Formats: sequence, C-alpha cells, structure tokens
Amino acid sequence: MGLLAGGATIFPLKTNPAPLQIQLQLTFVPNFQLYGSISCALTMFLAIVDNACYQGAVQSYGLQKQRVQLNSISKAMRTRRLGSVGRQKKGAIRCNIELQDFIGGDLIKPDLGQWLSDVEEHKAIAIYSPHEGGYEGRYLTRLKYQGYHFLDLSARGLGDPETTLTKFHPVCPAHVGKQPIARWYFPPEVDYRLSLLPPDAKGLVVWIIEAKVLSKAELQFLALLPTLRPNVRVIAECGNWRKFMWKPLKEISGLSQ
Repeated sequence: MGLLAGGATIFPLKTNPAPLQIQLQLTFVPNFQLYGSISCALTMFLAIVDNACYQGAVQSYGLQKQRVQLNSISKAMRTRRLGSVGRQKKGAIRCNIELQDFIGGDLIKPDLGQWLSDVEEHKAIAIYSPHEGGYEGRYLTRLKYQGYHFLDLSARGLGDPETTLTKFHPVCPAHVGKQPIARWYFPPEVDYRLSLLPPDAKGLVVWIIEAKVLSKAELQFLALLPTLRPNVRVIAECGNWRKFMWKPLKEISGLSQ
C-alpha cells in the first residue's frame, strides 16, 4: 500500500500467476521426439535427392564425354577419308578442253577413208561406240553413200545366226493362250534381201546391234559370212568405248590366229 502525490491511497492488485505459468508450460512445451523424427526424415530425403542428382550428373557427364569422343573419332575418320579421296583424285582426274568439246568429236576426225578401206579389206568389222550413241550414224551414212543397202538386226532374239541368215528357219508366233500353237517358215534373211537388191547396189550390209551378247562361235560365223556371201558386209556392235573405234571381227572372235 502507498500514497500518491494528492494523498490518495494505492492498494495492490491480487494476482495468481501459477495458472498462467501452467498454461504457458502446456502450450509452448516443444515435443523433441517429434521434431527429431521430422528432422531425421528431412535429412534422409535431402541425402537421397542429393545422391540422385549426383548420379544423374555423373551419368550425363559420362554420356556427354562419350558423345564428345564419338564426335571426335567420326570427325577424324571423315577428315582421313576426305584426305584419301583428295589424294586419289589428284592423280585420277584430268580436265582437258579440246576442240572436239565445242564442235563435236565425230565431225573433226578424218577417219572416214580409213573406215571405208577397212570395211572393204576385212569385210566384217566389230565396232565400239560411245555410250551416248549417235556416232555410228556418221559411218553408216558413209557406207550408204557408197551404194550399200542395210539389214538391221538385233542380236537379242536372233537365234542361230547361221540358220536365220542363210537357211529356211521356223518361227513360232506367240499364241497368247487363245490361238493354236503354229510354226511358220521364213526364207533366209540374207539371201532374201540379196534377191531384192537393185542392179546398181554395191552390196548388203548386215548391221547387228547388241552383238556383245553373242557367243564366240556365233561371232566366228558372222566373221565368215562375207566369205560365204561375197556381196555381204557385216558390222557388229560388240561393245562401247569412250570414242568410236573398230577392229576386224576375225580378230575379236579369235579367227586371226
């Protein structure tokens, strides 16, 4: 109890702090076991996540390292391959421009005289023309100017050259499953064409395309055909070459030996 400045009496308030302390103890007392288990679980979870991240980083780094190694190996192999190709091309490629590249190789070759003399001398010629074609027409036209007539045949489907060209030979037309199987006989191709030649004709040229499929015996018969028929000349396309060239057919078939 005390006195104020004006003489008033001060009475102290009666308080009971024990219930408040008990309430505070009941409210704010922490549960250390629960907190410990939660913190342990969090620590284990963080450790697992950290380990997984580390393993993923290691794997990604290993894959990236392998990818880098593969890229370097493939680049080295590509460089080596290109280098080898470049070295091969240095000795293989030749770029030459000549007059025939602008005018045409078949227009400036002065070999028509040699061509005519070889045809008259050997009477059976094997020719080799470029793959693009067209060059052989110049030599065919020159023979036509000399008075020769032509019999164009394909070696594919020719059959036996001796029978087809010099004898009566049977031909079985396609019946297509609807007509009876028949056999027709045709006259010899060479003899029939020789009988139809005009009086002023110089002879008959048997021009055979795709003769490269013929056997050696068939080529030998074609080489001997001018001997059996003196007015006949044989030209056989036996292959292809970079420029137009020819050789005696007896040399190709092995009769020259």
